[in-house]
Amino acid sequence: MPAKQKDLKIEKVLSFLNEIGIDVIEKKLDDTFLPGLSLGSNCIYIDYDKLLYPGDILHEAGHLAVTTSSERKLVGSSEMSPEWPTQSEEIVAILWSFAAANHLQLPLDFVFHPNGYKGDSDWFISNFSNKNYIGLPFLEWIGLTLSDDRALKEGKEAFPVMQKWLRD
Repeated sequence: MPAKQKDLKIEKVLSFLNEIGIDVIEKKLDDTFLPGLSLGSNCIYIDYDKLLYPGDILHEAGHLAVTTSSERKLVGSSEMSPEWPTQSEEIVAILWSFAAANHLQLPLDFVFHPNGYKGDSDWFISNFSNKNYIGLPFLEWIGLTLSDDRALKEGKEAFPVMQKWLRD
C-alpha cells in the first residue's frame, strides 16, 4: 500500500475516533502486544515509529468502545480486572471494528490483515461479508446496534450500522 494512501486511512480513523470520544495520544512505547499500540484510560497510545498495522487502531478502539464507561477509565491501570477483556468482549471488539471499517468505507483487510487475528483474518472477512455477525447479540444487548428483526420493528437501520459507538 502506498505511504500516502496509508496516511489517508490513518487520518480517517483518527478523525473518527476523535468524533466518537476516544482520545489518541502519540507516545513512545516499549514492546507492546500489538506493535506501536497500547491502551490507557479512555485512550489509545500510538508510537507511529513502531506501528506496523494501522488497522489495529480500530481493533483497539473496539476494546475501549465495548467496555463500560466506568471500566474504560480504568484501562491501563492496576485497578482494571486482569480478566479484561473477556472472550465475549474480544469477539464484540472484533465485530465493532468491522462496523467501524464499514462506516469509514475502509477495505476489510485494512483491519483484518493477514498478520493478525491468530491467522483467522480471512475467516472473519468471509463471515462478516456473508452477514454472519458473530457476537451480534452481545453488541445489541449492550445497546450499540440492532439486529435485522429489531431494526425492522423500530424503523431503524440494522447492523452494521451502529446506533451509537460507545457503551454506557
